[in-house]
Amino acid sequence: MAIVVLGSLNVDFVVEASRFPCAGETVLGRRFTRHPGGKGANQAVAAARLRAHVSFFGKVGDDLFGEELLRSLRENGVNVEAVERERGSSSGIASIWVTENGQNAIVYIPGANAAVDPAYVDSMFPQLVAAKVLLLQLEVPVEAIAYLLRRLPPNPPLVILDPAPAQDISNLPLERVDIITPNRGELTALTREEGVGEAARKLLAFGVGQVVCKAGAEGAYLIGRDNFRRFPAFPVEPVDTTAAGDAFNGALAVALAEGQSIEDAIRFANAAGALAAIRQGAQPSLPTRREVEALLRKADQAR
Repeated sequence: MAIVVLGSLNVDFVVEASRFPCAGETVLGRRFTRHPGGKGANQAVAAARLRAHVSFFGKVGDDLFGEELLRSLRENGVNVEAVERERGSSSGIASIWVTENGQNAIVYIPGANAAVDPAYVDSMFPQLVAAKVLLLQLEVPVEAIAYLLRRLPPNPPLVILDPAPAQDISNLPLERVDIITPNRGELTALTREEGVGEAARKLLAFGVGQVVCKAGAEGAYLIGRDNFRRFPAFPVEPVDTTAAGDAFNGALAVALAEGQSIEDAIRFANAAGALAAIRQGAQPSLPTRREVEALLRKADQAR
């Protein structure tokens, strides 16, 4: 298997408004839409739209939303044979508020995602360990992620961890994480350091191989034990940044699975993230390979 994603599947309920309400305040919204989402599912679709072979591992509820979520993955070419239905559970949902300048705030209810446990990891382990690149996030229980990381051989697969939503990762065997990809807020939350360099060096001290910080309009930062480099963002006018980070992670995995250098992979991922930010929704916003390559060519020609 080229790319394996172990993660969450959610239904996204998206409310658009001019601004976020304050506590106790009612704000008139502009539009409501519903999309398939979940950080795991989004990253799987992002990679599949970039022409990668992708298999997804996780759980959905035994409600109507479960089949909707699986259908979306199948339609995008993601293998879902390993996804299990959790009896008596709802599927995961996310309530997403989006402002007119493209910022978002999210409330996440795990549902069946919370049932992804060490027993499930054990049952799927031969397939998980067969990946070339393994993409992980923290919308499934951190205990299951920790268990999987402890079971993995030293290499392969290449492990990319998106530490979102930010939470205590002190019990994770971070020495088995090749690349960790927090955004600026998550990087600060994980380390209690404001500066990118200082925060990233804390993660490196915990054993992580490399830190790739997603920094929105600033682009992305690559921090290793002997290097620190910023990769500029592609200039766009954001409409909805909900899945920009997921597009970045999926694209990063694809480029690395294809053998691109980490530098080229980050530039490829920056382009995918920029394109996702200019469209509404999570999975509906994820770009195709043709779109990403066109943006890269345009940027090269403008140099």
